[in-house]
This record gives sequence, structure tokens and C-alpha cells, in this order.
Amino acid sequence: MLQCREEVLDLTKQLVTIESIVNTTGEKWIAQSVYKLISSFRYFSQNPGCLALEQTVDDPKERYNVLAFVKGKKGKSNRTVILMGHLDTVGIDDFNHLKELACLPEELMEAFKKEEELPPSVKEHLHSGDWLFGRGVLDMKSGVASHLYLLKYYSEHREELDGNLVFLAECDEEDSSHGVLSALKTLKRWKNEHGFDYIAAINADFVSPRFEGDENRYLYKGTVGKLLPSFFITGAETHVGSAFEGLDPNFLAAELTRQIDYNPELCNEAFGETTVPPVSLKQTDLKPSYTVQTALSAYVYYNFFIHSWSPKDVLEKLKEQAILAFSNALVSFEERYRQYCKISGQPYVQPSWKPRVLTYEEMEQALLKENGETFTIHLNEFKKNLLKNNELDTRMFAARVVEEAWKWMKDKSPAIILFYSSLYSPRIELTGKTRDERNLINALEKAVEEIQPNYPYPIVTRNFFPYISDTSFLALSDDEDGIHAVSSNNPGWGTKHYVNYQDIRDINVPVINIGPYGNDAHKKFERVEKTYSLEMVPNLTNLVISNLLKTT
Repeated sequence: MLQCREEVLDLTKQLVTIESIVNTTGEKWIAQSVYKLISSFRYFSQNPGCLALEQTVDDPKERYNVLAFVKGKKGKSNRTVILMGHLDTVGIDDFNHLKELACLPEELMEAFKKEEELPPSVKEHLHSGDWLFGRGVLDMKSGVASHLYLLKYYSEHREELDGNLVFLAECDEEDSSHGVLSALKTLKRWKNEHGFDYIAAINADFVSPRFEGDENRYLYKGTVGKLLPSFFITGAETHVGSAFEGLDPNFLAAELTRQIDYNPELCNEAFGETTVPPVSLKQTDLKPSYTVQTALSAYVYYNFFIHSWSPKDVLEKLKEQAILAFSNALVSFEERYRQYCKISGQPYVQPSWKPRVLTYEEMEQALLKENGETFTIHLNEFKKNLLKNNELDTRMFAARVVEEAWKWMKDKSPAIILFYSSLYSPRIELTGKTRDERNLINALEKAVEEIQPNYPYPIVTRNFFPYISDTSFLALSDDEDGIHAVSSNNPGWGTKHYVNYQDIRDINVPVINIGPYGNDAHKKFERVEKTYSLEMVPNLTNLVISNLLKTT
């Protein structure tokens, strides 16, 4: 085994001390620091063309990726393994009065030890000597440190490498994945320039217990997919003094959330593993200010994880759920209206509203049929002007586009419009359907078999990495219909938001995750276990590389 603990620990601390919160200038500074560090390795000082600091493309912020490669000398193989990991972190406001120490692991741990009330596991880990605390130690700078160690190792031992190693440290994983999407273009260029045959990618994102008392350390084949289905909801406005003469879109939104949130019918099972159900991330009406008129429209969106369903499948399922929610809301409305009429003595007038749910693509097609190019020209100009508002994120941008398109609808009876308003992180299945997939699975199994006797806790392989990660953009399991459902139903597509999925197909490499183990990622007590993360992870990764490159 590689004796790497102290060097990986030192690299981890170097990275953690550089505050690199997503969407701040810290992303730029850490990339420049990593570039400078790799430049100091002898191989790269002698071969500067093997190292790149590249600014992201189509990105309103200035930030960079660091990419490097080592060409082996053991043979003449062009087989190439990609090691990847992100340099950005979430914010540090949750550290409260210890905010200034969030990126200083040793000082932070000393400060924690003085705290009077700590969770028992935190106190135990603080005094164990085998845990490191701080923002980014787990997610995922110790993972990047592991890859940096291996990059340096193979740059000094090229005679052991029968193939090539590519290192990618990307930015913006915690928000919009501009980093990895930009890096795809470099990977494609290197593939053409150097003849790289990409056979596998290894991400080093963090892993954690799946439940209380879970002692397994997990490795993952493939990754979960993530969508943001969104709903623009229109009602029938009325004065609050005549409540039952209108239909409050917030009432529809509430019923929609009751129908979708935590609904196990919307969990996607594949290969014995099940996604968590959807949950709402935003619910609001779109009234600009206070009035005594009910809102004209409401807006709600949900996180939605998938293992085997396509974006098209999800639209179909959620359209059914929205119709059901609309129907239930109308039944409830009529029941309450009848009860009100009974106690108030007012006559009951049967409402005329019916459940009405359209996808954005269906609404757009209807508007094109009704209005032709006039509608298209107007909406394109509207989007162009809307882009000038830098305060709108992709989600609210999409909502405003739908709101504008709705103004053109001749039939303005209450409706729910279903669309996607943000980045789709594609699901990836690793099942052994190709030779590269089979080789990667076998290489991983052999590595675990060799490492397990050196570590007391079970090292267990599962099929889907359960968190959002940049590995989603190295391969594509969806067919064209699935991707079409994304592009045709995202109102900001091609203006505020765009992904070149062909870039992903051109790389299309099987991916696994071998990452550091710890607890409380994105929280105040974020921490990483040293023994597994600084010793087992680099050695597992190294064995997978070795097993892959000697496969014929």
C-alpha cells in the first residue's frame, strides 16, 4: 500500500485554508493556487503543456478549472483514466461566531473543544485524533487532495503507468456546474490532440452513513439524476370580500405540494435502490406588492431525483399528479363553498372550472398555432430584455417567461403549466453493458477485495451516488427523447440556460465515486475520518487505476 496519509493530510489542509465558497472570488484563488502547486511538480515544470488553468465558458463569473495529464512510460497504451473533483464549497455563515475559523482546521477544532454543549459523536471525534474538522474537509477537498497525491505520484513514477492519467479540479459544482461543462471541451480537445482513450472517470466526492448506526463506507457506481420540475399556476382573481367568486392560485399550489411532497409513488427504484421522494424548494405567489385582490399566479418547484426514469417519464408522471391535485382542490373548494353558503344563507353557484394542466411545450405549441411567428418574435425579444436583469436566477427567469407567454393565451381559465426551470444533472447507470463498464466494475471489485483486510469497517459498493455531483456530466444514459423533454420544456433554454449534451456524449465515460468518509457535510461540524479518507481512498483509487490500465 502507498504510505500517503501525511502527504494527503498536508494537501487537504492546504486546500481547506483557501476559502473557496461557490460564486465568490475564492473559486478563482483556489484554482490559481492548485495550478501553482502542480506547476512546482518536476514533471509539469518540464512539461508545462501538460497543465492548464482554464476559465469557464458562457459563465457570468470569473472562475477557473485546473486540468493536467501524465503520460505513462510502461507501454504504448492510450487508455486514459480521469480523476475529478470540485474545489468550491458551500458558505460558512453556519459557523456563526466561529466563522473566521471555518477554514482553519486546527484552530477550529481547539475552539470546538471549548464549547460546552456538543453532540456526543462530535465530542468523541474531536478527541479521537482521527478526525479533521472544517469547511470543505469532507466536501470535498480531502478527495481532491487524494487525486493530487496520485497525480504527483505518477508524474514521478511514469514507468508504473501503462496509459495516461488526467486530473480535473473543477469549479462551481455547488451551484450550476459551469466548471465541468467547460472542462468537457478541454477533454475533447485532448482526446483529439493526444489520442486519449477515456475508459473511466473516478470522482472523489464525499460519502456518509446512510442511517443512524450505519458503519459502511460506500463506493458508488454511476450517480443519481436530478431535475427541478416547476409549476406556474394561474387562478381566477377576485376581491377578498368575494372570495368564492375566484380561485386562489395559492390554494392550488398548496394542494399540489400536498400531492407531490414526500410522495413514495414518486420514488424511483432501480437495481434495488430507491430515490428519496420529491420535496418542494420554493413556493410563492407572484404578486409584486400587497393588494386585497387574490394573486393572479403562483409558482412552485420541487427537487426530483431519478435512477432509471427519464425527464420525459417525470413530466408524464407529474402531469398526472398535477391533474389529481387540481381535481382534489376543486372538490375541496366546492365542499367549502357549499358549507359557507349553508351558514351564510347565500345562494350556491356551481363553479365552471375544470382541471387543466399543460406542459410548457404543449402551451408553446398552442400559442404558435394561434399566433404564428408574431408570438415567437415577441417572446424572443422579451427573453433578450429579461437577460439584462442580473438578479434573476434561471428558475425565476423561467417563471417570468411562462408568465409572459400566458398573457397570450386566449383561454385564461385556471391552469397549471409544468416545465423545468434549472439544470438537469443526468442520471448514470453503470451495469456492465459495455466492455469499459465491465472492466471498471471488475477493477473496483478487485480493489475492494485487496484493501478490505487493511480496514476494520465494511467497504460496500452501491449503484447510485445519492447526491448531486459533476459526474452526471461525463456520461449520458438518457435517449434523445429524454433530452428533448428537457430542452423543449425549459423556458430559458438557449438564453438563460443551455447545456451542450453532445459534449457529454462525445466523452461518455463510465464513472465511479471513491470519496472521503465523514459526517455533517454542508454543516457546522463538517468532518472527515482520516484513516479511511487519507489512506484507504488513495489506495483504492490507485488500485482501480492499476487494474484498469493492465486490462487487455
